[in-house]
Amino acid sequence: MKPLVALVGRPNVGKSTLFNRLTRSRDALVSDAPGVTRDRIYGHCRYGRRDFLLVDTGGLESDVGDGLSGLAAEQTRQAIRDAELVVFLVDGRLGLHPEDAAIAEELRRLEVPVVVAVNKAEDQDPALIAAEFHGLGLGQPLPLSATHGRGVGRLVDLVEERLPPASPEEGEDLPGIRIAVVGRPNVGKSTLVNALLGEDRVITYDRPGTTRDAVHSVLERDGHTYTLVDTAGVRRRSRIKEGLERFSTLKAIQAMEAADVVFLLVDAQEGITDQDGRLAELVMDAGRAVVVAVNKWDGLDEEQKHRARRTLDIKLANVLRFAPMLQISARYGTNVGHLLDAARRVYASFTAELGTNELNRVLHGATEAHPPPYRGGFRPKLRYAHQGAKKPPTIVIHGSRTGTLPNNYLRYLDKTFREAFGLEGTPLRLDFRTQESPYKGRARHKNPPKRVARKKRKK
Repeated sequence: MKPLVALVGRPNVGKSTLFNRLTRSRDALVSDAPGVTRDRIYGHCRYGRRDFLLVDTGGLESDVGDGLSGLAAEQTRQAIRDAELVVFLVDGRLGLHPEDAAIAEELRRLEVPVVVAVNKAEDQDPALIAAEFHGLGLGQPLPLSATHGRGVGRLVDLVEERLPPASPEEGEDLPGIRIAVVGRPNVGKSTLVNALLGEDRVITYDRPGTTRDAVHSVLERDGHTYTLVDTAGVRRRSRIKEGLERFSTLKAIQAMEAADVVFLLVDAQEGITDQDGRLAELVMDAGRAVVVAVNKWDGLDEEQKHRARRTLDIKLANVLRFAPMLQISARYGTNVGHLLDAARRVYASFTAELGTNELNRVLHGATEAHPPPYRGGFRPKLRYAHQGAKKPPTIVIHGSRTGTLPNNYLRYLDKTFREAFGLEGTPLRLDFRTQESPYKGRARHKNPPKRVARKKRKK
């Protein structure tokens, strides 16, 4: 599974800004006011050569009492215990603070590898800043600027060096198609796993939080092998109170990372919530194939079914527009068998081999039917394509001015490739490579010398 790296430090030192830059997102709130981040926020860092999970934490203070600040500090300490590495962020403008020394002492007691990063170091002497924070006794400090991105690449390189050696992905030796069953608490995940297995392998109880850890079960049916992973329910961060349940949420996210296919289970009777939408985004971030299973469908009347379909379209279809949706009843086994058929279909798309000749035929047909729009007086050119990776399928497209393609044209290309190759239930990544002009960097004369015509000699 991917290693976990925690960002810790005093309030308002720039942890959320650094988190957003490393994850290329805006998931963490950024403000000049201290204490904006209260809960832990997880994200995927794909900045360097090695992917890892990154967690943004609230400010860590030594004397916070029992209020919200105390709860935020406890969340931070739990993140440190879970992490393989800690990035300790300090403020280079304000200099060494007594709280920094207290946090450093606590990190030494927890015996976790630490990288000290000095933020807001732009326009300052790196040697002087590093010398000031060297007294923390946690190794050589690294100056950077999270706002401007300076030094962030060096930080990622240092994190990759300090992380434990890469181990096989969780479940690498598990047979068949690896399927993670995820959803909010008490939507019927364990009941669904038991229905697929045909036995009560997992404890079920009409109370949220019954499943604490990921449970693996191997299933063979119709000549196919599957590994089912029942995970703990992922609830809203504001409702996560117990340390054990926070760990269960992390295990659910890591189970998605190690899976081939995700069954996203939603409750038709309770309705589709914003948390279901957030879970759909986590599945997309993990880049896994997905099947949406709408559970407890049998208990709805026609009007409720119509309302549930509309809510599904609003809250899930925009994120998982490519995913098949099945209405099931885990309790009575209705349509449960069709989930495995859907899992095989989306897995085939997830691992699809896309031929280069066919990719270029589809690309040229798409650009001829609808050429890219002009931007800044120039039209982007998409020259050729090839497959860059599988799990999920990635199409590398080479051309010029590809960075100016609008989002609606990217959606058009996504839809065109999906229809051409019959891709279902899998994310499709388009990786654009812009080719530089062969004349770039060559010196040009603004006023080239004129040729002087030679006079003919008189005979």
